[in-house]
Amino acid sequence: MTRELWEVIPKPWQEHLKECREELTHISSFLNAAVARGDVVVPAWEKIFAALTIDPQEVKVIILGQDPYPNAKHGIGLAFAVPNESKPLPGSLRNIFSECESDLGQPPLATPDLAHWVSQGVLLLNTSLTTISGASNSHAHLPWDKVVAAILKAVVANNPDVIAILWGKAAQSFVPDFASNRVISSAHPSPLSAYRGFFGSRPFTRANEMLDIQQVKGINW
Repeated sequence: MTRELWEVIPKPWQEHLKECREELTHISSFLNAAVARGDVVVPAWEKIFAALTIDPQEVKVIILGQDPYPNAKHGIGLAFAVPNESKPLPGSLRNIFSECESDLGQPPLATPDLAHWVSQGVLLLNTSLTTISGASNSHAHLPWDKVVAAILKAVVANNPDVIAILWGKAAQSFVPDFASNRVISSAHPSPLSAYRGFFGSRPFTRANEMLDIQQVKGINW
């Protein structure tokens, strides 16, 4: 049985992504072929657009990463998040929590599924929304960038002052999509790169300072 990605896009977002129907059809065909040959696509089909449970007008902060964790058990469709029962936590998430504690001077309130952030208007998005189990960044060649650009365009149209936290080179390619004074950019929190500028970047405090300037309630990280 073949499936179409369009069917799992939350309805409030379909109007904004209709310009990507061709790209979504191409990606759908690729994913169907991958499944047919026995590959495990991460996250599961129905979770690929889980980040879009927030309506565009509700987004206050975007955290943009690279691609899903290549562990099928971790795939919940939200960038950097994993199921709460996950042990040990992925290195990137451990580093995020460490930086959060260092930045704020207290442990983060969020659990590993990061639902606490999402509920406050934080969009957790990757630049590629799928990968193959056991293989990081294996779907970077797919036209996910067009889909992600359309998502970001919809958010900015509703909130031109949205805060963009961009982690890693893939995320930083979207810098032009945002107001220049609303971008917080650093190395990716992966153990491979966190010491090259992620640690000490204070993204959580800086984001709240930007929201305060807008007289918008900050995120209770």
